[in-house]
Amino acid sequence: MQNEQEVKEIVKEKYGEIARNTASGCGCGCGSSSNKIVGYTIMKDEYTGMDGYVAEADLGLGCGLPTEFADIKPGNVVVDLGSGAGNDVFVARALVGDSGKVIGIDMTEDMIAKARKNNEKLGYGNVEFYLGEIEAMPLENETADVVVSNCVLNLVPNKQKAFEEIYRITKNGGHFCVSDIVIKGELPTSLKKSAEMYAGCVAGAVQQEEYLEIIKSAGFTNIEIKKTKVIELPDEVLTQYLTKEEVESLHKSETGIFSITVVAEKQVKGCCDDGCCKN
Repeated sequence: MQNEQEVKEIVKEKYGEIARNTASGCGCGCGSSSNKIVGYTIMKDEYTGMDGYVAEADLGLGCGLPTEFADIKPGNVVVDLGSGAGNDVFVARALVGDSGKVIGIDMTEDMIAKARKNNEKLGYGNVEFYLGEIEAMPLENETADVVVSNCVLNLVPNKQKAFEEIYRITKNGGHFCVSDIVIKGELPTSLKKSAEMYAGCVAGAVQQEEYLEIIKSAGFTNIEIKKTKVIELPDEVLTQYLTKEEVESLHKSETGIFSITVVAEKQVKGCCDDGCCKN
């Protein structure tokens, strides 16, 4: 079992490698270094028809469309966690308009460099990218109206601290919308302990009930799963980590890997019963 720092280094190395590779399509499901599954993107949702979409910023790393349910409005300040090359940032920029602001946070230097280069081409003055870790973001308290993240919090070893940080940077009355990977049932040990699968999102997943409880314990309210998608890893991937018998057993079990899109609110302080709360 890797410690937290070892996991972070694994993730940095893998996503730095993806950032340096101009070819996209190595999504959350292809953490393996094997060339056999490069381009394996069953977790990825389609962005191409969305306003603000920038092909150079889409590295195929997501597992949902958090901006679809994020209720981003013109003038909002939006923070995207694990912003990569800027895909969700630029989609959010189309929603906030010139009067808003979008901030991307990523712990991988190569990703930040790629995102800033993409933004230079676009010329957005209200888009910024910062190098930093989600558990200790370089942002002031109550910075964001909306926080989004796409298949990244799963990679963070200390998810409790991550959601506490999200709570800290979210304005009173603000909210988040994240897409992430969760588990129902128990994954085989050989899958869970694989460093490469950790970088590919699956081994870092926690049980769905635990994930929602972490969000609640961080202080958020009105927690709601907006979308659920079953993720089925093909046998050609599973057999890299499991025996044939283990693969067959997994298929027969009720264990499942899911992409969920979750929203939750930071309640207005001093909320009363006469309608001062945000619904």
